[in-house]
Amino acid sequence: MNYRHIFHAGNFADVFKHVVLVRLLQALHRKDTPFCYLDTHAGRGVYDLTSVSAQRSGEFRDGIGRMWSGQDWTGHFSDYLDVVRALNSQGKLLAYPGSPSIARQLLRAQDRMVLCEQQQEEAGALKAEFPGDRQVAVHVQDGYQALKAFLPPKERRGLVLIDPPYESPDEFEQAGRALIAAWRRWDTGIFALWYPIKDLAAVDRLHRRLVAAGMGKLLLVDFAVAAPTGTLRLCRCALVLVNPPWKLDIGLTSDLPILAKGLAQGPEAGAEVRWLSAE
Repeated sequence: MNYRHIFHAGNFADVFKHVVLVRLLQALHRKDTPFCYLDTHAGRGVYDLTSVSAQRSGEFRDGIGRMWSGQDWTGHFSDYLDVVRALNSQGKLLAYPGSPSIARQLLRAQDRMVLCEQQQEEAGALKAEFPGDRQVAVHVQDGYQALKAFLPPKERRGLVLIDPPYESPDEFEQAGRALIAAWRRWDTGIFALWYPIKDLAAVDRLHRRLVAAGMGKLLLVDFAVAAPTGTLRLCRCALVLVNPPWKLDIGLTSDLPILAKGLAQGPEAGAEVRWLSAE
């Protein structure tokens, strides 16, 4: 596996994914009982936006870079931006938090998180970020195997983020199978599966497979910053949410079109939030 997220850290897809992640974690705060957060493909906790790799791709400039220096996002994405600002306390955008760092900021004293990363270098950086943190467990492990090893959690409440790199040709099939199997192990948990949208046929097969599995409430959150151009450049992605928190769909329907407009890179930028069901 050669994927390195540093080239993409803080891009529009990260911003979209993490805005939703923050809202999912905040929804778990509605009850005092503890929850567990499981991240199957965690990457590293923090990404250096001043690094050669990040500067070379420059993708963050059309993602968090616009939110950092652009319009006033108060009232819509303040909680997400507060998490990013916590890493950039001097007012300059120098670093971007990965999902582990975002989740750690939103854990309460009674909560915990399990982070899995197969790449040795990334896992090492992840361990270095949380030394001695008793609420954080880092495992150098395949993310799909982690779903079998750590579910259901003892807390019986929580969130699982499945965010593979989609390097393998059969990644959609593998991710779909893993999500269904994980839900069958823990059918009351909240699951979030992120994926890029380049192959519409693969996306359609994934949706049909999830619906056919009888997984109950499936919320599709589709986000685009431009129309497909026929190049390899990513301009659209989505999350499928299993057992989404109450009224999450209403808030995302209201706010994500605003985010898409602010991050637009071309025509047909927009967002769609809808329930998946058998047609």
